[in-house]
Amino acid sequence: MTKKIWSLAILCLLSFAITINLPKISDVSQNQPESTQINLGYSNWPGWWLWEIAKEEKLFEKNGINVQLRWFDNYSDSLEALAAGTLDANCQTLNDTIPQVQNAIYGEVVVLVNDNSAGNDKIIVSQDIKNIEGLKGKKVALEEGVVDDFLLTLALKQKGMSRDDVKIIDLETGAAAIAFAQGVVDGVGAFPPFWLDALKRKGSHELVTSADFPGAIVDLLVVTQKLIDERPEQVQALVDTWFDILDFMEKNPEAANQIIASRAQVNIEELELFQSGVKLFSREDNLSAFKKGNNMTHLNFTAQTILDFFESEFKIIETKPKINKLFNSQFLGKK
Repeated sequence: MTKKIWSLAILCLLSFAITINLPKISDVSQNQPESTQINLGYSNWPGWWLWEIAKEEKLFEKNGINVQLRWFDNYSDSLEALAAGTLDANCQTLNDTIPQVQNAIYGEVVVLVNDNSAGNDKIIVSQDIKNIEGLKGKKVALEEGVVDDFLLTLALKQKGMSRDDVKIIDLETGAAAIAFAQGVVDGVGAFPPFWLDALKRKGSHELVTSADFPGAIVDLLVVTQKLIDERPEQVQALVDTWFDILDFMEKNPEAANQIIASRAQVNIEELELFQSGVKLFSREDNLSAFKKGNNMTHLNFTAQTILDFFESEFKIIETKPKINKLFNSQFLGKK
């Protein structure tokens, strides 16, 4: 009987304590940050493999965000996923962002430059072709409208030529590299790892690379406008994580390379070869790129050049994207 009385007394006291503190408990739960996941897409490019470091080293958690990395074997699928709103953020080139902007249901905004292609995109040709002029009338296999088509167009324009001077064979990059290696075409536009296959052809050589046009091929972190509007602090944390990745790589190069090589499914020698063809962008590099300028080291100029490329060569831009609204540098301030 005594135990029952004490038990009843304790229950009454607990009930009273909960009742008088209910408003406070309610206030605490309302002030708790909502656990919201960011779905981030990435795919097979040396500058984007680095996000795996954030996953393995828990750098997302360090910055207070819950990120679900989604790997895409087919890069084009990631573009469609962001435009459809099934991703909150995606790694994609500026060339591929511009035509998608008009179709994205939640908008698309560039908040970070991961890297510039600095040699990893190549126009590789047969032994008999010695210069750009030698491409006249030759068959070049590449994916129409993507970065290596743009690179070829820039190289031709520099010599007073155009895409009409060559025979473009529209093939997926892997298939294009194989077609070139087998002697079916005279040249190919390719990025890693596909140009490894192309260079297996006897006498083949690089005619032009992205290193010849700094800033022309820009690799980006693009987020939806919805994510910026609803969770700006998480966008900030995502951008900060990128710079934490670069810091980890500087302090732990061997560990970083092991993580990246595992994600890319390449050996360390191949990884170092591919890494030499990208320029990773620090915070300072980003701030410079986001400033308006009159050459392709500035995003606004590159975007306009790409827009002109699509309009003149493909006429696929139905509604011109407002380039001034495409870039948002607010998350690049010092951490």
